[in-house]
Amino acid sequence: MPRASLEKDPREVAAMFDGVARRYDLTNDVISLGQDRYWRRATLAAVGAQPGERVLDLAAGTGTSSEPLADSGVHVVPCDISLGMLGVGKRRRPDLGFVAGDAVHLPFADESFDAVTMSFGLRNVAATQAALEEMLRVTRPGGRLVVCEFSRPTWAPFRTVYTEYLMRALPPVARAVSKEPDAYVYLAESIREWPDQLGLGRLLKASGWRDVAYRNLSGGIVALHRAVRPAA
Repeated sequence: MPRASLEKDPREVAAMFDGVARRYDLTNDVISLGQDRYWRRATLAAVGAQPGERVLDLAAGTGTSSEPLADSGVHVVPCDISLGMLGVGKRRRPDLGFVAGDAVHLPFADESFDAVTMSFGLRNVAATQAALEEMLRVTRPGGRLVVCEFSRPTWAPFRTVYTEYLMRALPPVARAVSKEPDAYVYLAESIREWPDQLGLGRLLKASGWRDVAYRNLSGGIVALHRAVRPAA
């Protein structure tokens, strides 16, 4: 399976994730040293969804991030560009209404959701601002957005060690637990090329979101950005 390029062609990205779908959750757990569970819990708390609310979970993959929302009475719609990931998720949770969709062209009506969340998927879309504008379109006025994404460690010495891990250690680790290690080379490169915390905040504001804020998780390895669609 060829890995996706940093041009992020949607077909290449979808094919890459199709290839790693079966072991994706396990591989992430190993590579992140279990931190991905903490990041998911923090994202859920930031979304703050109440029973009966409608939440769009973008880049939902196999539905790992959607399951706790559904189990708490939230009407969650898991959406992903990879049919392979959705298929794995549907076999595990047939009760969830998985939807295939590209974040740049969402198949939902205006103002359909009380909240939109996206974890570790925004950096894989072809046009970041267009995707953020689409998320704004499908969110009701006063609704909220939570984006959990890799970012820039705040402590410079650790940032150097982290970058070395991404580019040197991650591929061998991925090779040990995944049959498609080239996909993780792409993922490491995409993390390195991604904007830092303030850069993503500026993109959110430029896309029309307001009350933009973020907090760092795991020393800035991940940043949790929050924003609100203006009520007017």
